[in-house]
Amino acid sequence: MTTRILVTGGAGFIGSHYVRTLLGPDGSGDVRVTVLDSLTYAGNPANLDAVRGHRGFDFVHADICDAAVVRELVARHDQVVHFAAESHVDRSIDAGAEFVRTNVLGTHTLLDAAHRTGCAVFVQVSTDEVYGSIDTGSWPETHPLRPSSPYSSSKASGDLIALSYHRTHGLDVRVTRCSNNYGHHHFPEKLIPLFVTNLLDGRKVPLYGDGGNVRDWLHIDDHVQGIELVRTRGRAGEIYNIGGGTELSNEELTRLLLKECGADWDASVEYVADRKGHDRRYSVDCGKIRRELGYAPRVSIEEGLASTVRWYRDNRAWWEPLKQRAAL
Repeated sequence: MTTRILVTGGAGFIGSHYVRTLLGPDGSGDVRVTVLDSLTYAGNPANLDAVRGHRGFDFVHADICDAAVVRELVARHDQVVHFAAESHVDRSIDAGAEFVRTNVLGTHTLLDAAHRTGCAVFVQVSTDEVYGSIDTGSWPETHPLRPSSPYSSSKASGDLIALSYHRTHGLDVRVTRCSNNYGHHHFPEKLIPLFVTNLLDGRKVPLYGDGGNVRDWLHIDDHVQGIELVRTRGRAGEIYNIGGGTELSNEELTRLLLKECGADWDASVEYVADRKGHDRRYSVDCGKIRRELGYAPRVSIEEGLASTVRWYRDNRAWWEPLKQRAAL
């Protein structure tokens, strides 16, 4: 039986890879996928070129806050996997209103449509940033939410609304919270693609503060693997952390990227003023998804960074226009 899946934000970094994976040779079987994307600056139609001719693919250019369009679309699908979000922390600090609109109002619009049309499964794709900063140890899914930025606050709000639809209406909501993603097709405002493309152009990279902020790094292949496990085997009303198992300070990560790009620290790194409210360390406890669903990251940081740098080196035609338009 064919499963009809509505993927919001499917022209973005993670969403497009999810769609390419579902419709590729290693996908989850008989599925039809509709991508709903408003194609803001980070949504790139070229990310979907590989599946555009697939018989199981459709694309709708619309806003997740458009209730009429959303309800009509959700009614024609069995499941929703919700990636669509404003996600750049720096942008949220300067102008948070669009983050609240998309990540809170847009999420509610989708959930309301899912409830009213009888959607079978709603996967809310979220972030570890909703937990705030942690000095030692790792966050379990039960950890209180202490978001620090307008971005993470808006994502936490979306998570809570999603879970309330499960508790109040019985909607089968499953929440995933991932650590920092990296890989190919990543919009070049985020740390790894920004640093890699700058280094490939012989430019300096801006390192925040003392470079000591720590993140867990998750390759996009592993994130998609985790989301599929949650969609197909997860439990209603549950939250699942998805991590890569590799914690690095920004300085350590920068040194690895310099090595991959053949660049020198003194000539290539520029320390800049730290971000406002910059969380010091993120670390997710992935024990639950490992025990219940058999998740395990497969891509090592060495392999993942090497393949990522190689992709950006070979695909200038994809990222150069994006950097020029965004003046990054």
